[in-house]
This record gives sequence, C-alpha cells and structure tokens, in this order.
Amino acid sequence: MKSLFSLEGNTALVTGASRGLGQGMALGLAEAGAEVIGVGTRNLDETKSKIEEGGGKFHQIMKDLSAKDAAVELAAEAIKINGHVDVLVNNAGIIRRSDLEDFSDEDWFKVIDINQHAVFQLSREIGKHMLENGRGKIINIASMLSFQGGLKVPAYTASKHAIAGLTKSFANEWSGKGINVNAIAPGYMATDNTVPIRENKARNAYITSRIPQGRWGTPEDLKGAVIYLASSASDYVNGHILCVDGGWMSS
Repeated sequence: MKSLFSLEGNTALVTGASRGLGQGMALGLAEAGAEVIGVGTRNLDETKSKIEEGGGKFHQIMKDLSAKDAAVELAAEAIKINGHVDVLVNNAGIIRRSDLEDFSDEDWFKVIDINQHAVFQLSREIGKHMLENGRGKIINIASMLSFQGGLKVPAYTASKHAIAGLTKSFANEWSGKGINVNAIAPGYMATDNTVPIRENKARNAYITSRIPQGRWGTPEDLKGAVIYLASSASDYVNGHILCVDGGWMSS
C-alpha cells in the first residue's frame, strides 16, 4: 500500500510554491518522496527550509508567469534540473476584486494571463516532455468558482471555469498516452487571497455556516489530495475535479 502512494524517484514542479496552498502541496509531495522544484515571484526560502528539514530535496526557480513566454522558459529550466519532470502542479494564481462595472481591462488580462494562459502553456510544454517519457501527472488547481459565479471577481471566476475545461480537454487527448490530467478544487481556504473575505465578519460567518465541516480549510488539507493525484494510486483517474471543500458543494 505504501508503494501505491510513494513518489520516490519523481520530480514534481509546483508553481506558486512560496506560501499558502502551493507551499502546503509542495511539502506534501516532498513528504511522499518527490524531489520538488518550487516556482515563485518571491523568496522561497521558507518552503525550501521546511522541505529540507524533513529530509527532502528542493530547487527553486524565480519566475513571473505573467511575462510573455515565461511558462515556456520555465518548462525548459525545470526539465534541465533532473532531466525529467514527472508531476506538474499548476497552482500559481492571482485574484483581483472590484465591482463588475468598475473592473478594469488591466486587471482582467493580468488574472487571465497567469491563471489561465500560463497554465495552458506550461501544461503543453511539460506535457510534450511527459509524452516522450510515456508517463506523467498534471494537477491543476481549480476552485469553488469553477462551479459558481462569485462576487466581485469576474476574471478569477472566468479563469477557474477555464481550468475545469482545460483539465477535461487535456485529459481527453492524453489519458491514453500515459498522462493523467486532473484538478483539485479547494474550498474556502485560510490564505492570503481570502484575507479580505475573512476580515468581513458577516461574510465570514455566512461562509463558515455553509461549510458542513464547520471551518475554513488550510494548506495542510490539500496534502492528501495532491499526493493521491500525483501517485500511481490515481492511475485510472482522468479529467476529474476533486473538491477539497469541507462539504461546501454538498451543502
């Protein structure tokens, strides 16, 4: 059973790994035995320290995925480190909040470029490499807003709906070629992105009341899901969006 979930000998590339959900998933993959390549626009020393304290190996790449062709460059840099990338976790993302009538084109394209376009490019480039090796796992990070509309976040909602579609599209083409493409849809998580919501006492109370488990999630809550989708335990799972939401979608 241990071998079913083991990631020994695998290299995992995790974008947005400096903090929050990305850091939590990077730690989980390392704990399962993967060598982790973390990507971020800020210092990744904390993630590196935590992984190495646990006996794992960590490499970092500083990259702004909103820049033109940054995702293509990232793929080449990551593959060069160990000669192979076996697991890709597309976690990097941003959010911009504004009333819809005031939502700017600049914010729209910034969110779409990072949350959607970079995911497509990086998955395509790493996917080419995985096709050559005949195996690989791609895990996209979706959202509750892959299913719902949200408030004041039209670009984020559109991008996360797109992630659900890209996950299914890639899975349709590559599942018969040894590559599993799935997504995790985190529920309401206590991270930097949700500070404005959690600081709104009324909205925080409403959201918490709708979560059957009675609490917001944490980055640690994603460890099991990402290990499962990265390991051979999920070899017959494709095009699936796994909700890790404390029961939100069932409420």
